[in-house]
Amino acid sequence: MKNTLGTACAGLLLTLCSTALAAADNRITQVISADAPDLQYVGRVDFSDRQAPSLTWPGSSVRANFTGTALSIILDDELGQNFFNVIIDGNTAHPFVLQTQQGQHTYEVSRALPSGEHSLEIYKRTEGEYGATAFKGLRLSEQGELTVPPARPQRRMEIFGDSISCGMGNEGADNGRDDLASEQNHYWTYGAVAARTLDAELHTICRSGIGIMVSWFPYIMRDYFDQLSGVGNNETQWDFSQWTPDVVVINLLQNDSWLIDREHKLQPAPTEQQRIDAYVKFARRIRREYPDATIIAALGSMDATATEKWPDYIRKAVAQMQAQYDDDKLHTVFFDYTGYGQHPRIAQHVKNGEQLASVIREKMGW
Repeated sequence: MKNTLGTACAGLLLTLCSTALAAADNRITQVISADAPDLQYVGRVDFSDRQAPSLTWPGSSVRANFTGTALSIILDDELGQNFFNVIIDGNTAHPFVLQTQQGQHTYEVSRALPSGEHSLEIYKRTEGEYGATAFKGLRLSEQGELTVPPARPQRRMEIFGDSISCGMGNEGADNGRDDLASEQNHYWTYGAVAARTLDAELHTICRSGIGIMVSWFPYIMRDYFDQLSGVGNNETQWDFSQWTPDVVVINLLQNDSWLIDREHKLQPAPTEQQRIDAYVKFARRIRREYPDATIIAALGSMDATATEKWPDYIRKAVAQMQAQYDDDKLHTVFFDYTGYGQHPRIAQHVKNGEQLASVIREKMGW
């Protein structure tokens, strides 16, 4: 008597057979290596090992289009403290939030995707402080495969910033803590909001606590901005020729304002002109790397913009560079301090991102 799965489906056995067939289709057996040509990487990614590219900066991502009904992701995380958004078919409102474990693990996202083609973005929510994550590939259902990757945006933005630009605490309760890795979501930072509004690819080079003159740790942005890896102060070197932005946003001095004016960490305290000169020195360092980029000197939306003191340093620095170097691709934008004393939450980031996008659109003709 024949007893194959295909011929036995009759009567009450139909449901059982359909389930068995679906389970067969959903087996996660197709392995896609990290060096597959149809995977698209975004951000400063270390490709020293093509089989395990290292993601450290917030907003770094892996994008792909694929077919099949099942998906798993293979990651090897340094500390087990990182978080990722896994966005399927553009569902940004309800992403799969992946919390890494230390070491290599396979993370099952779904065995019940609709049949057909899907889009995927694996997006690093957290900054380099939480360690590096090696992406080691995907596992798809048995008949699944990668298809042509999404088109890259033609416009490019880069941000150099501190905890605000990283998104520290932006998912926290208004009356809660704002320093948890689980509540840092770079996807909803002002920079990421602006980039999506403008259809621009974004690199964010940021570190919570960092400043131009002084930081909460023994290095400043001038020591950090040119690294390939965002994990601490290290000897890795980013090749600036690999990726050139059209627009650069510098959102720094929040930590300088606290550490100089409140904590008195620099003694003697720098004069007004020394503060202006420090800003000019860093901005000119960026200008050397990107001679044709439009630079937006920004600040906020924490309490460094509560008064005009620190914004005025930036205004004077920009005016000095415009006069001294005939640099007409320098502009300013300041995000209003709302009176909220902690890191800005998502609602503030969205408002600030829309403001930044409006300024960039005007200056760039986008």
